[in-house]
Amino acid sequence: MVPMKRSLVASLCILFLRAALPLHSQVLPSASTSALSIDGGALGTVFQPDYAGEGIAQTSPNRLWGVGAYVDARFSRWAQLEGEGRWLRFNEYLGINQDTYLIGPRVPIYEFRRFSPYAKVLVGMGGGSFLSGQSFVVAFGGGLDFRLSRRLTVRGEYENQQWRITPTLYPYGVSAGISYKIFGPPSR
Repeated sequence: MVPMKRSLVASLCILFLRAALPLHSQVLPSASTSALSIDGGALGTVFQPDYAGEGIAQTSPNRLWGVGAYVDARFSRWAQLEGEGRWLRFNEYLGINQDTYLIGPRVPIYEFRRFSPYAKVLVGMGGGSFLSGQSFVVAFGGGLDFRLSRRLTVRGEYENQQWRITPTLYPYGVSAGISYKIFGPPSR
């Protein structure tokens, strides 16, 4: 009877040891994604230039139309960076136009299904036909991204700028655009 008890105890020990060893499965982890993703897009823009010509900073009767391009880099859910360039060259009056090149943080406010509202603060340089050089520009804005597919997103946004020149200009405007995910995992 003693040999039978020994073999039963040995069998149970082997069974418990085998259960304690890590087991391998064939399923990949469901939460494995790259942290970095990069989107590139194009914008159509309408801006109130806050410049009436002849050195007068005031709301002008005409709006400048233009195009723009942007790149969004997402390092994590909350760490995002946006760079944009705008060239407001259409509907010029008195030869007035504006160009801006800005970069800064972009903060997603909330994600609800395909919708993602955001806020941004950008800094950079701006120029125009009314300046002899460049001006420092600070821009505050926000908008809404709507994901059309895993790689395509449409965007609508508002931006208010402050140009550090004399007299100080406060142009503002709206933009609409579309972007394509260049790098990173496709959105779900």
